[in-house]
Amino acid sequence: MARTRASSTGAGGGASERVTVAGREIAVSNPGKVLFPGPGHTKLDLVRYYLAVADGALRGAGGRPNVMVRYPNGIGGEHFFQKRAPASRPPWVEVVSIKFPSGRSAEEVVPRDAAALAWLANLACLELHPHPVRAEDLDHPDELRVDLDPVPGVEWDQVRRVARIVEETLAEFGLTGWPKTSGSRGLHVLVRIERRWGFGQVRRAALALAREVERRAPSLATSKWWKEERHGVFVDYNQNAKDRTVASAYSVRPKPDARVSAPFRWDELEQCDPREFTLATMPARFAAAGDPHAAIDSHADSLEPLLERSARHETEGLGDAPWPPQYKKQEGEPTRVQPSRARSRRKPDQDSPDSDENTRDNS
Repeated sequence: MARTRASSTGAGGGASERVTVAGREIAVSNPGKVLFPGPGHTKLDLVRYYLAVADGALRGAGGRPNVMVRYPNGIGGEHFFQKRAPASRPPWVEVVSIKFPSGRSAEEVVPRDAAALAWLANLACLELHPHPVRAEDLDHPDELRVDLDPVPGVEWDQVRRVARIVEETLAEFGLTGWPKTSGSRGLHVLVRIERRWGFGQVRRAALALAREVERRAPSLATSKWWKEERHGVFVDYNQNAKDRTVASAYSVRPKPDARVSAPFRWDELEQCDPREFTLATMPARFAAAGDPHAAIDSHADSLEPLLERSARHETEGLGDAPWPPQYKKQEGEPTRVQPSRARSRRKPDQDSPDSDENTRDNS
């Protein structure tokens, strides 16, 4: 149970609050600062929200290193992604050092309890972006993430249709998916997996899944990395590459209506409307129905069937797919050139009768 009390008045006239959670006291500076001008939600509202859904939020982000996404002047102001934990922090806020593909490292926050969530909210951290690993094992993900990202113009109904195909495809490979809205236009499906594989293998499993979804519904979904080749809903396999993160369950997103990334049950999919899940509405839903992902940690699945399918794809000529541009070139990765540019480089000189023989592929 959390308790709040006013404690002082700052020079700017904004009364501060102290929130007591499980015996720990967190000072909320400028509690009346408006973060969402439309509905008028303040920083103190954000703190109270995370305390109301703490069990669910910790199930999504707790025990993991997190990137903080902060909006110190509200959603209308500048925001920034903060990987390094603030040097000035309570001694009970846990951190872990995580290394990035660039070779650099940083100590990231590992929330363990509701007090840590309140402390993060006081920093105007709307979104938590956890890595798919536990703090005690940073090399072996325990979560595969299916990110359904609709291209511009695609409606929510198509996202739902693709999500249903994802559920069915996962089941065929012996995997259980746990769906949530992204809090924006898309949808995430989380899969708890055994901690047996490295990031590269988890990404290849995600790529195999994306290709299987595309094969089942080629007019609705795509696994193509280059935007110029995409249509419908992009199944973003690269969200499983090391150092990639997505907004966690119950994260508040920087939308005018303060919507959140909301877990839901598969039997709610057809009626699910992301606009209904907001900072204002989610606490009541959580109190009444609990967390739809409450059992997500009860069982970890094996990636072996998906990795076998990935190997089969390889023998059929479907090897690796492009990585994000900030990653070094990977072994077996295709040429990292936009298809239209690659085609233009290969285009024969129509004026030369020997153009087919003389044209070089410079990609």
